[in-house]
Amino acid sequence: MGFPAEQGVRIGLSAVVIALRDRKACVLTTPGDDGALALPFGPFDPARDRTFELALRAFVTAQTGFRLGFVEQLYTFGDLGRASPRATPGPERRREVSVGYLALTADAADAPLAEARWTPVLDIFPWEDRRDGAAACLKPLLDGLAAWAGGDAKRQARVDALFAPAPSHRWNEGRVLERYELLYEAGLVAEAARDREMPIPPGTPGRAMASDHRRILATGLGRLRSKLKYRPVLFDLMPSTFTLSELQSAAEAVAGLSLHKQNFRRGVERTGLVEPTGRLSAATGGRPAELFRTIDGDLSAADALGLPLPAQR
Repeated sequence: MGFPAEQGVRIGLSAVVIALRDRKACVLTTPGDDGALALPFGPFDPARDRTFELALRAFVTAQTGFRLGFVEQLYTFGDLGRASPRATPGPERRREVSVGYLALTADAADAPLAEARWTPVLDIFPWEDRRDGAAACLKPLLDGLAAWAGGDAKRQARVDALFAPAPSHRWNEGRVLERYELLYEAGLVAEAARDREMPIPPGTPGRAMASDHRRILATGLGRLRSKLKYRPVLFDLMPSTFTLSELQSAAEAVAGLSLHKQNFRRGVERTGLVEPTGRLSAATGGRPAELFRTIDGDLSAADALGLPLPAQR
């Protein structure tokens, strides 16, 4: 039995495309209908599209000019009330389910199409940047979260576990989505006010995104950060040759952490994932640094290890 138009389900596909640009982890964005940032997004047509992934690749290229390499499915987003930035308005708007994908690329050239942009991920989630200690926006956020907790022990325990306001609490860089969802629940991000049809307070942190695209991006960033430790995904963002300093900088840009130099390098050596090229790079501006490359072989194999993330104390 078919659904009436107002009760039907529309399937969309969203792409979190991440690259390194100017030593920053950046996500490919397009303008949403309301002027907010949006992820590349397109509908899935079951009568025309053979698979989700093929449809995703086609519309990302059409919207941004980029061709995707590595992709993996993230999650299916189908909360009641969500709407895509390109959904058809009006009384017949249908419930929309979006299948999110994470894509990584070493090609961080300017987007071929003018509307597409590389946007620094930590501009969207500034509280996720711990490279120089806690971000400047964290104190007002913690004040807001304390007001939201209102002395409730369970609420405050969530805040402490996710935002690690004291040295006795451990910061877990992979819990990006949980932190964003707590800020949304507490009304401290712009999307919370927008979705409740309230004025957006001035000074809300980060850059808002269309629909629930900041939630989808949080899911993708959290997945990538977690995978760094057990899969060699960082090399999907690296050029064919690189210095160990560049590799560490890339890991720090994604993880939002300042890493201990010697411990990181010892960890890289233990993985056996890189080998010297016998050439030097003078691009560092100082002493020439040795260039490395990834080893030949299948880095997606089950025994391929991730990279260590030894935080600087």
